[in-house]
Amino acid sequence: MPPLTVTDRDSTSMTNAERLRHLPAVDQILRQHDVALISDAYSRPQLIAWIRMAVDECRREILRGAKLDKKSAMQCVIRGTLHQCQLEDGRRQTSVINATGILLHTNLGRAPLAARAIQRMVQSAGYANVEMDLRSGKRNHRGERIFDLLAQLTGAEDAVVVNNCAAATILVLQVMAAGKEVIVSRGQLVEIGGGFRLPEVFAASGAVLREVGTTNRTYLRDYEHAIGENTGAIIRVHRSNFFQGGFVTEPDIAELISLGKQRGVPVIDDLGSGCIKDLSKFGLKEPAVTDSVAAGADLALFSGDKLFGGPQAGIVVGKAKLVKLLRRHPMMRALRTDKMTLAAIEATAEIHLSGNPMQELPLLQMLSKTVADVRTDCKRVLERLPAAVANRIEICECTSSVGGGSVPGSQIASCGLVLNVENNDAVAKSFRTGSPAVVPRIHNDAIMLDLRTVDATQLDALAVRVEECLTPGQ
Repeated sequence: MPPLTVTDRDSTSMTNAERLRHLPAVDQILRQHDVALISDAYSRPQLIAWIRMAVDECRREILRGAKLDKKSAMQCVIRGTLHQCQLEDGRRQTSVINATGILLHTNLGRAPLAARAIQRMVQSAGYANVEMDLRSGKRNHRGERIFDLLAQLTGAEDAVVVNNCAAATILVLQVMAAGKEVIVSRGQLVEIGGGFRLPEVFAASGAVLREVGTTNRTYLRDYEHAIGENTGAIIRVHRSNFFQGGFVTEPDIAELISLGKQRGVPVIDDLGSGCIKDLSKFGLKEPAVTDSVAAGADLALFSGDKLFGGPQAGIVVGKAKLVKLLRRHPMMRALRTDKMTLAAIEATAEIHLSGNPMQELPLLQMLSKTVADVRTDCKRVLERLPAAVANRIEICECTSSVGGGSVPGSQIASCGLVLNVENNDAVAKSFRTGSPAVVPRIHNDAIMLDLRTVDATQLDALAVRVEECLTPGQ
């Protein structure tokens, strides 16, 4: 709560006990105008909880020496209640304008969905034929068409979907290698988001981790020497959230698959980022799911969000007999996705199969922007601003990044608006707490709005927010 500044000359002679009696009752605060204004947006129990928190804080202030009379105590509690409301608003999930230049910003939900995917989710929000063939009227398998689309898209025999890629890893390892060894390069034992580490994921699956090689160099012979009677699988884990360079060696997936076939050991390719097509034309290098399947991986795992451009999910594609085992495992019930996620994946897969996903997937649209395109958007925002505000802003070149555990170390040339303000923290907070919320970034000790991640339909709203945050007195 903001520090108290109210003092009252007449209250100086009061004892703390007398001042504490001035603290208002909850019902009194609920009737106050400022609190009544927010009563429709929040439940009564929530408001009462905030009021009691504010009363407790004012009580502590009095005991610390604040000399509050009846009026200032009332103001203190109202101010504290509204402060709690503001804190709650900062936690409430809402749409934001991403001006950070990070395309797959984990804290902002990673890939924005395509309009077709959003529409499909809305259509599925009520009753939907999740497990029914409308032509026959009979029950079918959950996600049946989605699995067919994913198999068609990747070239695999079959597919299955769970709620995220970590879940896919646990499910695959439990089905393929519970109680057996899984061979993995020591340099691929990554830590994923939330502080979860791959060895912990292996342990949760019941598989036994068999590390080979060193942190920076692993050879095919290391895998070959590790194969034994208790080997359940070989796994290649793509380091999708960090880059390893320099004195580095490891076999590619095709070499591992060839070894697996020779020794009768299944090979799992945990690709993580979900790259479907070659992104080299954007200056990005990432292994593609289609290449892994074509090389003969028994199972390939990847994320539904990230580079796939859909919702959070874990997608497994590969040999039909193995996918069938995954689908029948008891854990599948706990890990399966809901109808909304399935709807979004279905639409996103359709977009990829359409032959020109660049036109529909926001992620690929952002990637395909040239620096000139982004600079033009910067100029459009400046043109919408009053001269007094526009004169405090300059267009500067910068770099964007893919982010979200994909294409580590990637840098994409971009442009942004650099704001000439005195208090970066206060102005950045003003951007975040307004409507719509705007999330900027700090670049060279200045606030920057990188417009690579701002959609053309958001430019007008962004200009309004810039004017609000840079106009004195607002």
